[in-house]
Amino acid sequence: MERSTRVSVFESDNPSEIQLIKSKLDEAQISNEVENNYLTFTTTPTATSLKVMVDLENEKKAFEIIDVYLQQSENQ
Repeated sequence: MERSTRVSVFESDNPSEIQLIKSKLDEAQISNEVENNYLTFTTTPTATSLKVMVDLENEKKAFEIIDVYLQQSENQ
């Protein structure tokens, strides 16, 4: 069984922003998943960080899509 390498392309503690990025990647037919990790270093134990993960071979395309989104949201 072949296991693919997954990499994080976007992190946020804002679930709605994570969902927006996830839907943009879905529209581009980039397989992705969200991981939920507890932050422990300088935050409260209940704080979580959400990560959008993609296959390594889709990393570059995912970053391009995310960059466009971030530029658009900055200009608003």
